[in-house]
Amino acid sequence: MAVKIGFSLQGRGALADRDAITTLAQRADALGCDSIWVTDRLLIPVKSASPYPYSVTGAFPLGPDEPWLEALTALTYLTTITRRIKVGISVLVIPYRNPIVTAKALATADYLSGGRVILGAGVGWWREEFDALGVRFDDRADRTVEYLRLMKEIWTRPRVTFEGRFRRVAEAGGVRPQPAQKPHIPIWIGGHTRAALARVVDVGDGWHPLGLRPPVKLYPAEMAAAVRRLRDMAATARRDPATIAISFKGPLRFQDGAGRDRTPLTGSAAQIADDLSAAYVAAGVEHFVLDFSVGTVPEMIAALERTMTDVKPRIRG
Repeated sequence: MAVKIGFSLQGRGALADRDAITTLAQRADALGCDSIWVTDRLLIPVKSASPYPYSVTGAFPLGPDEPWLEALTALTYLTTITRRIKVGISVLVIPYRNPIVTAKALATADYLSGGRVILGAGVGWWREEFDALGVRFDDRADRTVEYLRLMKEIWTRPRVTFEGRFRRVAEAGGVRPQPAQKPHIPIWIGGHTRAALARVVDVGDGWHPLGLRPPVKLYPAEMAAAVRRLRDMAATARRDPATIAISFKGPLRFQDGAGRDRTPLTGSAAQIADDLSAAYVAAGVEHFVLDFSVGTVPEMIAALERTMTDVKPRIRG
């Protein structure tokens, strides 16, 4: 299977702009990029005691006054302005929204786009945002699993009957049109913990961790060990490990002349291609979602074009 390359549009900060995401999405589509991704945030609390998991200091990288596109709406817009590229959310915080509304919105986007949606799904981490939305924080993991099960029922059954801890649906129709993808929209579970891996085996079609963001590193050896653990857990649960897609999201930074002490995915095009293939593809990764971590459209386009012309052809897998 050919390695796939996607990149994060962000949809936040200076790039939460209609012209910006339109230009970037259409350029990625034309270049043959496999996927584009937006992120999810509904509120940014001004005061917070919740540490951001992907920062050494625990500080969230954007302030409360930064613009942020709503993820489901942005995804639907992106499917209308592109032709072939997959469009994903990395990741949608599943407990934040009514699962029936979420399932219908995603099914509609997938149906209208001809089957181009990928759902990255997460449990969330920001307690103050949960509080503002009136959603319990402590049961968010159980709520996520139940909501995803209900969403799959809506996507695959002619009528839905569901009895859960958090949601109950007496027999109901109105589920059509269902997603174009069969059996349903792929669900890639975010997170890097053992609990996240268990959710992948339980309700996911893929694993979608974020790495190279200390303290969460997931350098190649750690990523390979986690993939082996996931596959062992799947086999124990009598699930074919081959049915679980392995993706990896991380920052890419071009730095010609980088030495041996460089971090993975930082360096020349040849060095980055070697990281992707000799390290991460060898560890089991099939689909990369790259974050160029730059703040302007010209910088994003330059990084995207260099990735697709200088890096991707060198990837071995």
